[in-house]
Amino acid sequence: MIPSFRLVLLALAPLAVAVASVLTPGLLRPMLAVDGAIVLLAAVDALLARRRLVRVERELPKVLSVGRDNAVKLHVRSLAGRRLTVSLTDDLPNEAVAPDLPAKVELKARGRATVTYHVRPALRGAYALGNHHVRYASPLGLWLRQLRLPAEDPIRVYPDVKAVRTYELLARQNREAAMVRAVRLRGGESEFERLREYVKDDEYRTIDWKATARRQRLIAREYQQERNQSIVCLVDCGRLMTTESAGLSHLDHALNAVMMMSHVAARSGDHVGLLAYDTKVRAFVPPAGGPRATQRLIQSTYALHASMVEPDHRTAFEFLSRRVRRRALVILFTQVIDDVAAGMVLRLMRGVGSRHLPLCALFRDGALDAMVDSPMAANPTDLYRRGAAAEAILWRDRLVRDLKAGGALVLHTLPNRLTPALVNRYLEIKAQQML
Repeated sequence: MIPSFRLVLLALAPLAVAVASVLTPGLLRPMLAVDGAIVLLAAVDALLARRRLVRVERELPKVLSVGRDNAVKLHVRSLAGRRLTVSLTDDLPNEAVAPDLPAKVELKARGRATVTYHVRPALRGAYALGNHHVRYASPLGLWLRQLRLPAEDPIRVYPDVKAVRTYELLARQNREAAMVRAVRLRGGESEFERLREYVKDDEYRTIDWKATARRQRLIAREYQQERNQSIVCLVDCGRLMTTESAGLSHLDHALNAVMMMSHVAARSGDHVGLLAYDTKVRAFVPPAGGPRATQRLIQSTYALHASMVEPDHRTAFEFLSRRVRRRALVILFTQVIDDVAAGMVLRLMRGVGSRHLPLCALFRDGALDAMVDSPMAANPTDLYRRGAAAEAILWRDRLVRDLKAGGALVLHTLPNRLTPALVNRYLEIKAQQML
């Protein structure tokens, strides 16, 4: 039981009488009587509030997306014969926040209500939502009854599966361009697949004028590109991938991009696999297609986290050469900041280019770019920092040029822009028949 504001105000009455009794001794007995009446009233109110008057049931999705607001519903039922104002909150794992909690709901006598709040997990993995905590006023309003209702619901936090669902909805409406920019097919046409309604990013030469005349609206021809090609994503889980940007680690940004690209590739009839590593291979999913391709990747990586070790790129590429014989698009997600690691990545990307098509996805440091682009400062310390940032950017640009000179494709972008950039690069590779 927690004393309410009403009880505190009521307790001030005998305090005023006590101050007056200093000047008038005859008020001592009335003061004690008021004290006794308040204590008795508070005790009766506390006894009336002993029974639990609220029940709560939780409804939540089976899969939660990292870095996203995931809806959780609380179904609240009143057992009281009076109106209740209930405050609710839940025990959350340390890796999640819920901006909507605590929540308040008004319940009629023996009424029901549903409260929806949103959980935003910061890390992937297996966790649990714990006990409910509810608070409501006693019948006389002198106490706040606080209850802990036991509950435990396991949850699994996956990469950003909500983005995949959004893309699927857009794809069903033939509006993929709302998420990724349109890619013009340069020589990528191979076989007629279907007719569909013309959208603004289509080329004019794809318009089927006979079908347009019949249907009285613009109709475009869609061509089917080559299918059953392989894509293998190599994901570095070393210490530099623990760096955070926009509330997510670089590893989470990479996995989100992998999930989206795998979904797009599966829709195109291609096979997608994954190899995650640090000092050793942490997870391997052979390239496979079909509607469950993305789900297999999600299930194999939802509990995968970056570790504070230097990654062994050579071990990962040797494993790749043994397990993936067929030519594939090999996408390496990594971050390098020194010459030793950069030299290793350069050699390995050149080596893999003899059998596969290599693509290196590097994360651009937005803080360094902002430091260089900031107005010139007179402070010597700021000048030194700006000079160091410019030198780091020049080193990074030189690495990108060396990778391209070695025959690798390079995707150098900010972490929060990686997903659309990767999907567009994949579509360009397909359209230009580079694989």
